[in-house]
Amino acid sequence: MVQQEHSLSYLLELFGMITSQPLPTANGDIDPSNNLQLKPHLGQILRSRRVRVLGTAFFLATLLIYIFYDPSVGFNFEYSAVNTVHASESEFTGSKCAESSVDWSRFAYTQYVTNTEYLCNSVMLFEILHRLESKADRLMMYPASMHPDSTSPSKESQLLLKAKKEFNVKLMPIEVQHRVQGDHENPATWADSYTKLLAFNQTQYDRVLSLDSDSTVLQHMDELFLLPPAPVAIPRAYWLDKPYLSSQLVLIQPSAEEFKRVKDSIDGAVSGDFDMEIVNNLYGKDCMIIPHRRYDLLTGEFRSKGKHETYLGNTYEEWDPEKVFKEAKFLHFSDWPVPKPWISTPENTRNDNQPKCEIAAQGKEDCRARDLWLGFYADFQKRRKDICGFAPQGHKPRGIENIERGPPRGAFVPQL
Repeated sequence: MVQQEHSLSYLLELFGMITSQPLPTANGDIDPSNNLQLKPHLGQILRSRRVRVLGTAFFLATLLIYIFYDPSVGFNFEYSAVNTVHASESEFTGSKCAESSVDWSRFAYTQYVTNTEYLCNSVMLFEILHRLESKADRLMMYPASMHPDSTSPSKESQLLLKAKKEFNVKLMPIEVQHRVQGDHENPATWADSYTKLLAFNQTQYDRVLSLDSDSTVLQHMDELFLLPPAPVAIPRAYWLDKPYLSSQLVLIQPSAEEFKRVKDSIDGAVSGDFDMEIVNNLYGKDCMIIPHRRYDLLTGEFRSKGKHETYLGNTYEEWDPEKVFKEAKFLHFSDWPVPKPWISTPENTRNDNQPKCEIAAQGKEDCRARDLWLGFYADFQKRRKDICGFAPQGHKPRGIENIERGPPRGAFVPQL
């Protein structure tokens, strides 16, 4: 700093000495009496020694200032892109700054498998996450009776190996948590759904995101793993009249203590209590809420002719099926009485229950909701054939006859 001030002082002194000199005469000599002479013409000025010296001095001054200037002396401001990221933005929207330092091996998307049909669904879901380049691990809990054996011709073995080799899925054999209840009217699919709750015991991870496999992932959801700590984070079942949580997507912090609570609830479950009821009983008043909009969209929403206020979360927004689809990240198939997408749907059932075209402004027909809805099912069936080699089932799976008596528990029955 002292050296810098000395250099600047010297240059200012030199500049003052130079500017105090009288103008030269026509022959280039200095005459003190010319201090008050008439202004010379431009050619005289440019040829004068004074101008040459001034130009050289100005160049040297600029060079020295550039060399010795320290910007921290008079302007002390440090900018850090990382520090400017708000917690809500970095933790929930998955900003690049926050994600760059994340150890993604601490997190996992989880699937549970109880039979061959749901094994295919799980492989399909993991294929999407792989294609979307999600960063978290992928964990499949599958029945120990299935074997990922390369020498076996069984479809189960082939699908397990496909998941492991092609989609980087970690395989974990488990015992299916099946509980037969006394009234014998509960579909076996729900009785097996206790298996989903084994996700609470996956303590090798800090957090796991459990997804129902009768769904489609539209965008990866890695940002959910970065939410503030909570034993459970879950969306609301927005389609029900009563306040209830949806177990179709559950973000879990596994621990021995929480798993014991869940296991005790399974052992003490009364008739009609399955995974959804247990989660609500344990965490209904003490959980973090994930927005259902984007993260828990039902296919039945596209069939409803209501105002869609419960899904949109307000009364002023106009329903736009394309906009809703584009912003959604997780789509769950729920269209009673239309069966799940891996089951063949009679043409009359599909025609009677598909979304109806509407008359938009200026009398133009709007069929976007119908086309999207039909596309959901067509896409699922195509991927099922491409990935698993399965065609839609023509028979009723175990328990489906009970479902057809009426809407299943927690079903979305749209206003048609």
